[in-house]
Amino acid sequence: MKVHIEPKPQNMVNTFLLIFVIHSMQVGVGIQGFQRIIYMEARHDAWISVILSGIATAIIGFIMVKTLSLYENSDIYGIQYDVLGKWLGNLINILFVIYFLGGFHIIVRNYVEVLQAWVFPEVPNWLIALTLVYLVYYGLNGGLRTVVGVSFFSVILSLWLILLLAYPFQFTNWDYLFPMFEAKITEILRGAKQMTFTVIGFEIIYVIYPFLKEKDRVHKYMQYGLGFTTILYLALMVVSLAYFSGGQLERTIWGTLSLFKIVRFPFIERFEYVAITFWVLLILPNLMLYMWAATRGISRIFNKKEQKVSWVLLLFIFLTLLYPLSRVQINLFNDYFARGALYIVFAYPLLLFGVVLIKKKLFRKKDEANAQ
Repeated sequence: MKVHIEPKPQNMVNTFLLIFVIHSMQVGVGIQGFQRIIYMEARHDAWISVILSGIATAIIGFIMVKTLSLYENSDIYGIQYDVLGKWLGNLINILFVIYFLGGFHIIVRNYVEVLQAWVFPEVPNWLIALTLVYLVYYGLNGGLRTVVGVSFFSVILSLWLILLLAYPFQFTNWDYLFPMFEAKITEILRGAKQMTFTVIGFEIIYVIYPFLKEKDRVHKYMQYGLGFTTILYLALMVVSLAYFSGGQLERTIWGTLSLFKIVRFPFIERFEYVAITFWVLLILPNLMLYMWAATRGISRIFNKKEQKVSWVLLLFIFLTLLYPLSRVQINLFNDYFARGALYIVFAYPLLLFGVVLIKKKLFRKKDEANAQ
C-alpha cells in the first residue's frame, strides 16, 4: 500500500466545501430523536451536555487534522499502515472499514423504521433499502466530487426545515427550562456521552483529506462545520425542553419529528409526512460518504478497483438489510454502535496522534544522526 496519495486534479475538491461535508455527515438519523436520551441523563441541564459534546468534537477534530498534517498527503489507511506496519496496520484498517459499513447499515435501518412507523407502514423493508442502495451506487459512480456536491445541496436545500422549527416557539413554556444546574457533573457528562451517536460522522476527514486542495485551510473549515452543527443541536434541545414537559419528553421517541407535527399550512394537513420523506436528502450524504470511505479502504488494502469493490459492498449491505429487526433490537444495535464509535472517534485519534508524533521524532533524530 502506498502511504502517500497523489489524487488526479479532476478528483480534487475545494476545501470550502468541507463545511458542508462535515455538517451533512453529522446531521442524519440521530437528529430525529436525540433529545429524549440526553434528557433522561441530564434532565433540564441537557443543553449543557450538548455544548460539552460540541467542545469534544472541536478538540478531536483538531487532533485529527493535526495527525493528517504530519504527512505530506495521506489518509487514515496509509498512516496506520506506515505507523503500525503491514499486518497490524491493515488489521486496524479493516476494522475502520467495518465501522464505516456499520454506520451505513445503521442509518438505513433507522430511516426505514421511521418511514414505516410514520408514513408507509405497508411498504416492505427490502424495497426501501433497495431504493437507498441504488441511489448510493448512482452517486458513487460519479466520483467524490459528485458525492461532495450531494452534501452541499443536502445542506442548502434543507435549510428551510430548520426555519420551520421556529414555529413551535409560539407554544413554548420557558418555565420548563427550570430548575437549571440541578444535574450532577457525572449526569451531564453521561448526557454528553449519549450524544455520541448523534454527532459522529466528522471522522470522514480521515479519508477525504488527501482530496482537499488547500490543506492549510482544512482545520478552519472543519471547525466551521462542527460549530454549525453544535449550534443547530443546541437550538433544537432548548426548543424541545421549552415545548415538551419532562414527562412528555421521556415518552417522545422522535422529538424533532414530533415538533413538525404542529406545523400547519392551508394546503398541507400533516406536514411531518413531508419532512420525513424529505429526510432522505439529509441521509444520502451520510450513506454515500460512509460507503465511499469503506470502498477506499478495501481498494487500498487489497489493491482492487473501487468500482468493483463498491458493487460487492453494496450487495453485501443490501443482503444484511433483508433480515428484519424489531424496535428493541434496533435500539440495541444503536447502543452498541455508539459505544464502539466512542472509542473509534473520540479515544483512538488521541492514541494515533501520540504514536505518529513519537515515530516522527524518532525518525528525525535518526536522520540528524546520519547527517552528522
